[in-house]
Amino acid sequence: MVNKRNFRRSRNVEECGADVKFVVGLGNPGRQYQGTRHNVGFMVLKELRRRWEPGRGKRKFHARLWAANVGGQRIMLAAPQTYMNRSGLAVAEMTAFYKADASSVLVVMDDAALPTGRLRARATGSAGGHNGLNDIIKTLGTDRLARLRIGIGAPPEEMDSVDYVLSRFRPDEKPIIAEAVKLAANAVEDWIDKDITYVMNHYNHEVKSTDKPQDTGKNI
Repeated sequence: MVNKRNFRRSRNVEECGADVKFVVGLGNPGRQYQGTRHNVGFMVLKELRRRWEPGRGKRKFHARLWAANVGGQRIMLAAPQTYMNRSGLAVAEMTAFYKADASSVLVVMDDAALPTGRLRARATGSAGGHNGLNDIIKTLGTDRLARLRIGIGAPPEEMDSVDYVLSRFRPDEKPIIAEAVKLAANAVEDWIDKDITYVMNHYNHEVKSTDKPQDTGKNI
């Protein structure tokens, strides 16, 4: 995990330069979505901002951005301000501006196919039914970008999957998610300091074969 002593705040977004890495937390903007299961990616960004203290940030590239220098690496924290199913717009605009490719991106997101609080990192692969990641893959034209999934648990049988991901965590789940967010922030710092392979080896857990993502086909 990156030592906070190696952090230096950048004065503005443009100061990040061409060799920037992007940590993209997925969620839906707006107060009504704060704390919902689908906004776990935003929660991880908030934890990283607490650790790194990058200031208020700014709006650019259809996202809320915070620029930092962590362990000698230029980092951009990005929270897309489009709704989930248009997340690719912000990522495409950022990477095009800095002439960066998909290998510089880590997407942090929720996953209803994983038990609550479990982490799973991958270097490549399909969207697994997640509309935000799916839009990023389609917009960039490649699935070769790192992603860190945080389990939010499966919806009850009687509950629509869209309603479920837009719901808030139960009181008994909140401590589990709080710890998972901290662990995910550690994983992000290790991705910055090392690489996605290290994160996969140290943060992934075995997932049951029955835990398969479901593509609802709905834009959320």
